[in-house]
Amino acid sequence: MSRSDRLMLANVSRRGLLRGMAGASALLLAARWDTGFANEQAQFGAGAMPGGWIDNPNVFIQIDADGIVTFINNRAEMGQGIRTSLAMVAADELGADWGHVRVEQAPADQDKYGNQNTDGSRSMRHWYEPIRRSGAAARLMLERAAADQWGVPVLEVRTDVHKVVHSATGRELGFGELAEAARELDVPSRNGLILKSENELRFVGKESGLVNGKLMSAHPKALDGEDIVSGKAVFGADVDLEGVLYAVIARPPVYGAEITSVEDSDALKVPGVQKVIRIETANQPAAFNPLGGVAVVASNTWAAMEGRRALKIEWDLAAAGDNAKYTSADYKASLEEAAQSPGKVIRQTGDVDSALNDAAKTVSATYYMPHMAQAPMEPPVAVVRVKDGAVEAWAPVQNPKATRDGIAGILEMDAENVTVHQTLLGGGFGRKSKPDFVSEAARIAKEFEGTPIKLQWTREDDVQHAYFHAVSVDHLKAGLDSEGNATGWLHRTLSPSIASLFAPDPKHKGEFELGMGFNTMPFSIPSIRLENPPAPAHVRIGWFRSVYNLPHAWAIQSFAHEMAEAAGKDHRDYALDLLGPDREVHNLTVGDGWNYGEDPDLYPIDTARMRRVIERATEEAGWGRDTPKGRGLGLAFHHSFVSYTAIVFDVEVDDAGELTIHRADIAFDCGPQANPERIRAQMEGACVMGIGVALKSEVTFQDGVAQQGNFDKYLIPRMPDVPKVVRVHLIDNPDDAMGGVGEPGLPPVAPALCNAIYAATGKRIRRLPVGDQLSG
Repeated sequence: MSRSDRLMLANVSRRGLLRGMAGASALLLAARWDTGFANEQAQFGAGAMPGGWIDNPNVFIQIDADGIVTFINNRAEMGQGIRTSLAMVAADELGADWGHVRVEQAPADQDKYGNQNTDGSRSMRHWYEPIRRSGAAARLMLERAAADQWGVPVLEVRTDVHKVVHSATGRELGFGELAEAARELDVPSRNGLILKSENELRFVGKESGLVNGKLMSAHPKALDGEDIVSGKAVFGADVDLEGVLYAVIARPPVYGAEITSVEDSDALKVPGVQKVIRIETANQPAAFNPLGGVAVVASNTWAAMEGRRALKIEWDLAAAGDNAKYTSADYKASLEEAAQSPGKVIRQTGDVDSALNDAAKTVSATYYMPHMAQAPMEPPVAVVRVKDGAVEAWAPVQNPKATRDGIAGILEMDAENVTVHQTLLGGGFGRKSKPDFVSEAARIAKEFEGTPIKLQWTREDDVQHAYFHAVSVDHLKAGLDSEGNATGWLHRTLSPSIASLFAPDPKHKGEFELGMGFNTMPFSIPSIRLENPPAPAHVRIGWFRSVYNLPHAWAIQSFAHEMAEAAGKDHRDYALDLLGPDREVHNLTVGDGWNYGEDPDLYPIDTARMRRVIERATEEAGWGRDTPKGRGLGLAFHHSFVSYTAIVFDVEVDDAGELTIHRADIAFDCGPQANPERIRAQMEGACVMGIGVALKSEVTFQDGVAQQGNFDKYLIPRMPDVPKVVRVHLIDNPDDAMGGVGEPGLPPVAPALCNAIYAATGKRIRRLPVGDQLSG
């Protein structure tokens, strides 16, 4: 079944009209889901429509009597443009005039609004078709209302831009004029619903550009763009309630340390400080619970921070166990030593030992990626008010349900009494899907009945108490025959697991982590063995943009380049040979280990699509051209979040070791493209962030304490570090299933950049960040 055929299927239930919710002047469309959508769950992932949501109403579109169309957005907006993109999809299918479209953020209520956890690059790929069908249902209800008013068959009317037209007579009625009558109608059955054809869409899949020499703006203006650039948009720190008090927390310097004693007399002398509160240390594993510590509450943020500075706290580091001994250099050495010994076998084909022993040449290398903090520009912040047995919270969170449940848990109350308002996020990258900071605010607010508490994290708080990206060591060894062809592949990967947050440390990566580019490695090599030796966790490990795809791509793509060099072959040609014949791979792994839990039949790994992005990126970059001394091109590619990315960097390194990135060419295939302009922006942003991963960012530990704090030591890319030119080349596959966009651009950046550095200098980088490895 092609994508266009699938879009002809209806997706609304027999009745979805919620009368009385918005008054008699408005049409509210409620898309109601029943067990008939089990097949859609299988197609688009259980994460989109969890069992608890089936049969519960989800309200997305409201049309008022004045013609204003309001889209209720259920995903976190953190710079990726999803509020505009999903509203655009609904408006296009509905036929709305973009100038009359507004957006409102849904409060936390997964039963009502579906899965609101914005992670895994799933917002558009899981919600594109449901939102289109919601728009189509609303459109048909407006057409029926108009046909009833005119006394004509509904087949004689059609929707134009923000109005319904009677084709025979030319009569017109605006959306607002029809809203009240339309709200009395039943939502169409699935058999009565047809989506627009591709040529009828005005926004979806379109980009602004030149048409017949004239600049056309097919792409809608961002709904909140003007507010964001003018400072009117409300982010977490912008929430300002009357009578609010401000709080900061002194948290344990080592994960799991407990308070021995607190002397707070000097803190209470700071003008504006009102109270000092001890917060219980979280049991390990901590999950999304507060770390504990000492909170200082004051009339302003500065007073709270000065009060915290005046605290005298003695910590019981012994309570942290081995975490208090955690030192990055020692841990790196222990992982590198463990990588030399066999580990838990994850995947095996052929006889790797014989292939390596009989090889004409062997290649081996070990790669290291450090801890990193997500460090969004907006540090965690939350405002919480506890009053009359209910709680109201305002926060920039990616996961409203976890936020709501966390508040209910720490205050020992029913989640039905907790309201969470999701503000705009000043960046997230996975940090704000862990809402410990909102639970902290709730714990403090419990002490101030009726008074709102704003808890503010500083940059140092954010970096030193992050849910860190896992440190990783990857050891690879390959056998080559006399012609340089790969005959055997051994890969051992070692990283602490995110599962250590929620249960006793398994010391091995979970299925879903191994499925991020490790177990799903699609190279066509006769003998392959993938192993996972143990790696214990000593800090909070969390997801960071692209998660374990980062170390896996870094190691595999760097090593493939080393193999090409050892074989004396062009890297691009060698990479294509490693992919082997065009084929679809469905069964490298099962369960959550497959493509972030997606259906392998809908989302196989298609090596032909990977080949196309490699060929496109290298063609656009001028692969094979002569470059002067000190300048070179580097390639890497990766499949993640069911999308395909390849990138080529053109870099120059001078005699002093100064790196200049002249250009990046990124080829990207996510299947159908709902909003190409936002896809381009995501790829550009991933390129810059990936350069930071490669060159700058690292958190190290000494005796369990993070050694970096603000951006003077935790380094991120600056303007001189970014490419002079970034070119994004989108490959549209409208008949394939839609892939993710927010994260797939990141994994190949670091290996492509380091491969380019090698081409320019002959220096092989196997340890990130690059830092000063180019000098001297």
